[in-house]
Amino acid sequence: MTSRIRHVTIDCSDAYRLARFWAEVLDGSLAEDDLPGDPEATVVSAGGRLLFLSVPDAKSVKNRVHLDLQPQDRSRDEEVERLLALGATLVADHRRPDGTGWATMADIEGNEFCVERSAAERSQP
Repeated sequence: MTSRIRHVTIDCSDAYRLARFWAEVLDGSLAEDDLPGDPEATVVSAGGRLLFLSVPDAKSVKNRVHLDLQPQDRSRDEEVERLLALGATLVADHRRPDGTGWATMADIEGNEFCVERSAAERSQP
């Protein structure tokens, strides 16, 4: 049997705080035993699991791995606005006038991720 990915792990300065942010983004939940100040926290969502680990080192360069989000019940632009309201920032806007492209964003600790078009937007000519 082959291996499977159990979760994607993200180093951060405050595991609980960042996990709460991503739980909101992904409409997920934290594990029942995750509490403020814990050195790790897990987000469980329909798309998989994210594990956040508190580390003493600050983020200093671009992520080598990042998440690409595809909105399920709203447009890409509506999702960008929702994420900005949650505290994310827009890093680079690659959205094009014809509706293609994506938005590169950063979470509340500066980890980059992208927001792509929804499946409905991709099916439009």
